Amino acid sequence: MELPEGATVRSALERIAALHPSLAPLMPHLRVAVNQEFAGVDDLVPNGAELALIPPVAGGAGVFRVTRSPLSLEEVVRAVGGEDVGGLVTFSGVVRGQTRGRGVQRLEYEAYAPMAEKKLAEIGREVAERWPGTRLSIAHRVGVLEPGELAVVIAAAAPHRKEAFRACEHAIDRLKQDAPIWKKEVYQDGEVWVGLGP
Repeated sequence: MELPEGATVRSALERIAALHPSLAPLMPHLRVAVNQEFAGVDDLVPNGAELALIPPVAGGAGVFRVTRSPLSLEEVVRAVGGEDVGGLVTFSGVVRGQTRGRGVQRLEYEAYAPMAEKKLAEIGREVAERWPGTRLSIAHRVGVLEPGELAVVIAAAAPHRKEAFRACEHAIDRLKQDAPIWKKEVYQDGEVWVGLGP
């Protein structure tokens, strides 16, 4: 398929839906991989890339990933949504410009990514066991983030709203407790690894 220079995953999906209208209703439920890596809808599709459309696994598998790419709330919502859910709750963790009265220039996130992704998936299984019928997706960013950028996005979907709210709150609490992801806050007058500094 030919795409213009600078095409995104979103524009590729729109082109595919135009060429194959029968696929259009499936698009909100698909995950997309570019060169065998899951991608968000705003990610660029490089020239000569392999684009794979991946249907959901039976039972509604969520997204659990750590990435250097900008995050998409839409991606985690799409992974858990469906006609069987009546409540869908999201959480977006945004980099603040100030913390404890100090101006934040940037955050630097590091992770033991393979283990972190396993822990995120484990949290998803916990949620499904604790609140049957509930699905969860989590994506966390690593690298250098500036104020206003998304650091983490979570979506929880359940048959009823109460379970969706509880699952989303449980997910962020457990992520902060157990996922091997570290954050350094960089200020104009210094820096500190959160959890190690004053």
